[in-house]
Amino acid sequence: MSEDIILKGDTIGKWLFPEGPNSDIVLSSRVRLARNIKGIPFLTRAERKDQEKVLAMTKEALAEKGLLKEGYFRREKELPPLKLRFLKERHLIPFDFTNSHLERGIYIKRDETESILVNEEDHLRFQGLSSGMDLFSAYEKAERLDNLLSEVLSYAFSPKLGFLTICPTNVGTGMRASFLIHLPGLVITQEMEKVLRSLLEMGLTVRGIYGEGTETKGNLFQISNQITLGLSEEEILEKVTKIGKQILDYEIKAREFLLKKTRLAIEDKIFRSYAILKNARLLTSDEATNLLLLVRLGVTLNLIKDVDLKKINTLLILTRPANLQIYYNQEMNEKERDEKRAALVRLYLGNEQ
Repeated sequence: MSEDIILKGDTIGKWLFPEGPNSDIVLSSRVRLARNIKGIPFLTRAERKDQEKVLAMTKEALAEKGLLKEGYFRREKELPPLKLRFLKERHLIPFDFTNSHLERGIYIKRDETESILVNEEDHLRFQGLSSGMDLFSAYEKAERLDNLLSEVLSYAFSPKLGFLTICPTNVGTGMRASFLIHLPGLVITQEMEKVLRSLLEMGLTVRGIYGEGTETKGNLFQISNQITLGLSEEEILEKVTKIGKQILDYEIKAREFLLKKTRLAIEDKIFRSYAILKNARLLTSDEATNLLLLVRLGVTLNLIKDVDLKKINTLLILTRPANLQIYYNQEMNEKERDEKRAALVRLYLGNEQ
């Protein structure tokens, strides 16, 4: 497949390298900034010519600020469905990004840590991604894009309200801060419901692995702020980080409890999962995700020593349906994917036969 916005199929984005703070439990942090261009109708009222104007202005701004040398810009309609699913699986575009008749565009930096969605819900959505629990680093990435384009484009802004957005909950900073966290300890000890209620009371929302409207898989949760009005960027980042660290502490305590009270049962579940992955000839996408996350738990608990987190994180991405097909450079039916997925896992876990 030709290289355009698609990066090499055998790699993952730098934000999934387990190098950031607490990356054994928190896979990644993400910050999004919503902006609209002054003088152009918001997308709820924008005609096609308005949408085309936003696309053209954004591409010109990217070129002027040298960002096209760092990444790729493509119109959504230039990308086939498989490549769009590939980007969705990599958390670079929203789960429902392809369900629209809008004239849309995508900019992605080559290492996948920065991206811009054009005409998604607002005219512009800047995104920064970082490894581990590091929202401030993710914010710096999104802010860099925001600042560069603001030198060329004028945003819709109110001195009283802040940045103006389509969704009222984004008005103000226009910022959503979130982290992707693995919480098997809290789920197994049946403490997760209590944590979820507390998060809602504190103004945070919990979603599935791919955001709004998606289910949780393998005890992976995406936690983010709901309201941006009346708070500064720093206040939002500090609030979400503080709560994230509290959840992190709860999860660590839950894992310690499990090892102390039910060690044999936890070890059995983890090593059974590892054995299946190393020997399976067929693996569905959901099965692979659930088993890999159990093995990931085993690695973080120092029970499994011959595989590292980067390899597990890589497999969590490459075993997804579109990524698997890009990796093998061929389109496959479900049965073929299940076979190739199992072969890929065996290869990465060093048990190819």
